[in-house]
Amino acid sequence: MALLDIRNLTVGFDGPAGRVDLVRNVNLQIRRGEILGLLGESGSGKSLTAMAVLGLLPSRMKISGEILFQGTDLLGLSEAKLCKWRGNKLAMVFQEPLTALNPAHTIGRQVAEPLRLHKRLSRRQAHAAAVDLLARVGLPRPAERAGDFPHQLSGGQRQRVVIAIALACDPSLIIADEPTTALDTLVQRQIIELLVRLVEDMDAAMVLITHDVGLLAETADRVRVMYSGSIVESGPYDRVFEGPAHPYTRMLLQALPQGAAGTGAPLRPIPGRVPPPDCRPTGCSFRDRCPQAQADCERTPVPVELEPGHEAACLLLPQVVR
Repeated sequence: MALLDIRNLTVGFDGPAGRVDLVRNVNLQIRRGEILGLLGESGSGKSLTAMAVLGLLPSRMKISGEILFQGTDLLGLSEAKLCKWRGNKLAMVFQEPLTALNPAHTIGRQVAEPLRLHKRLSRRQAHAAAVDLLARVGLPRPAERAGDFPHQLSGGQRQRVVIAIALACDPSLIIADEPTTALDTLVQRQIIELLVRLVEDMDAAMVLITHDVGLLAETADRVRVMYSGSIVESGPYDRVFEGPAHPYTRMLLQALPQGAAGTGAPLRPIPGRVPPPDCRPTGCSFRDRCPQAQADCERTPVPVELEPGHEAACLLLPQVVR
């Protein structure tokens, strides 16, 4: 059974001109011990999907579908019950550690907080466990640095603290939302290697949200490619990126410096931009940017199974597969 099973998740709000859906009919599953990559440009709906899982969306948002975690539908839980899961069995590593941490409290106190809340440890026990966690994520001199405030740490050190907070209660599922965006290349690699190792050690699962294809190449078992609020392609990493079926996935790969350098071809950026949710074209949302768009693309595509576990939502399949 899947650890997390999202079924037909739709997230939207009531605007002046009617309902606007930001995330549309998202389906994904992740099993224990697996790393699932969620890939797409900014505005694709990746972070909104993560926030829906954790119950952190604004109250005005309208949510439908199912988010089953260990068989329990999180959308049916009250806030009080959800708080018992969030930070305990469900954890998140946020994109910007400086804003994720409270500047008024020491990092030791912030790492200890979920331990006191969920594990009911005493102040002394929680502090000792927090120091151990800081050591586990590779923070130098953890006993000493536990008394520091966030502004006294570097960006990479702050991200290690955020990871320590997420791991405090040995969660079954970690959602890492662009965890290396604000870091330099060397620190990025260190942080990702740390996350992967810790997930393996805990036999947990991780959803890694990113727009960095190279990052997924080193970590993900399976990939979901999102565009304009919908999943357009999904499958094992090697299947999706060695034989991309959706035009959007192919164009993402063609825009990579690594791919261009390896072939000697120039970079080919994707023309245009992700449309605002209230200005999406009818049918396929990618058709205004797709060089292969045809009249049929005014119809809404549904996922087509290309091989077991590999699907793409394009009306031109199998013609677009190369």
